[in-house]
Formats: sequence, structure tokens, C-alpha cells
Amino acid sequence: MNNYVTEAINLKSYNLNDADKIIVMYSKDNGLIKGVAKGIKKPKSKLGARMDLLVANTLQLLKGRSLDTIIQAQTVNHFRKTREDYDKLMLSSYVSEVVMNFGEGSESASKDIYDILYKALNRIADTNNKKDMLIAVIKFQLKMLLIMGFCVELDTCLCCGERILDEDMYFSTKMGGVICKDCCEPLGVKLKMHHKIRDFMQAMLQFDFDYESDYDKKATEKVCQVCFDLLDEYIKTHTNKRQKSVKMIKEVALT
Repeated sequence: MNNYVTEAINLKSYNLNDADKIIVMYSKDNGLIKGVAKGIKKPKSKLGARMDLLVANTLQLLKGRSLDTIIQAQTVNHFRKTREDYDKLMLSSYVSEVVMNFGEGSESASKDIYDILYKALNRIADTNNKKDMLIAVIKFQLKMLLIMGFCVELDTCLCCGERILDEDMYFSTKMGGVICKDCCEPLGVKLKMHHKIRDFMQAMLQFDFDYESDYDKKATEKVCQVCFDLLDEYIKTHTNKRQKSVKMIKEVALT
């Protein structure tokens, strides 16, 4: 009766003792969970590579008072191509960090969060260029914010409530959305945004990960990097944490 089965993706691990590790996972049914992988450090461990980071498994666990114990693991997806490319690894790490930082207390939305986490990791692994990787992450950022109740406002000015159409506008990472030209100065918002960038983000929020729209095709890597940075700043305001992988992503982008 204390056993349960769930799908989960490995996000983080740390040593418990000489033989065992604690694996932090995001599960489809229970949100963030921690499980002890007993004997994982031994060469003949049955769990083996299934407990590597960024691996999706179907797990059988034994419920414990503070920590569950991983009894069995059957791999659903290794996302193998991610480990062959530095950009893929960093962006996948970023996605997993966002889930870690947002994940506490998200059990009621765990199915939706697991779904976009899995799809984002899968899309990043299968893409062939940096632009498409960033598009997958931008879709994840927008959908994660929506699920968590912090949806980015892209239609109307957050100050006066007037709808912004085909005109330039400003973006407030603190407020989480667009500000019209008339309201930006009193608010001290200086980050100008072209309406086509706004239209691109609206499309990314609407479309699924495996759908390639005209916006996906026409976007440049520079546009995607701008959107990624905007959304990351907004995410930081609500998690009070900066994702550690961001620094490495930006260092690579500048080289």
C-alpha cells in the first residue's frame, strides 16, 4: 500500500552516503519528489544510468516518512542528443532549474508542468540549431508562467488598460508585460519592444512545441535571445532566484 508508480524526470542529485544518492525529480502525479537511489554508486547497480540527470523514467517508489525509495525504474526517454551538444545541455539545464525553482507546492498542476517540461526537453534534444532550441525554451517559459498564474500580458497596457496594436511599446520585466508609449515615462520603463517581437511571443504561447509556425520560421537567433532574456528576468522576479545556467548560456552567446 505504500508503493506508488509515476513518471518523473531527474532534475538534481546529491550524495547520501558512500553507496546511495538522493535524486530530486519532477513527477507527473506528485510534483517535486525526492527518492533515494540505493546502491547507485556501485558498478552493478540496477538503476544505473536511469538515474542520470535529465532522464525521464517510469518509477516504482516506496513511500517513506521524509524520503521515498526508488525500487524500480524503466527509462522513457534519455534525451541522448542533449549530452552531445553544449547548447542543448545548458538550455535543458535552464528548463529544469525553472521547474526546480517554481516547483514547490505545484502538485495541483503537476501533470501540466510535467507535460511542458518533457516536451521542451524532447524538442531541445531533437533540434539542429540554436534558434530552434531557444524557441523551445521560450515556449516553455511562457507556458510555465501561464500555468503558475503569472501569464505575460502582451495585449493591453498594464498601466492604462488600452490595447496596443501595431505600434512600438515598452516591456516591464517587473510588472510582466507591455506598457504603452504614453505610460512608460511615468513608470520609468525604458525597455523598448517592437510590436513584431510581441507578436512572436504571442504565437509562442499559443503553439505547441512540435508545431512550426511562420513565426518560428522567420525568427532569428537574435530575436529569440532577446525574448529569452526578457522572460528570464520576469521569471526571476517571481522565483527570487536566478537560474545558474543563465550565466553560462550568455557567456556562450557572446563568443
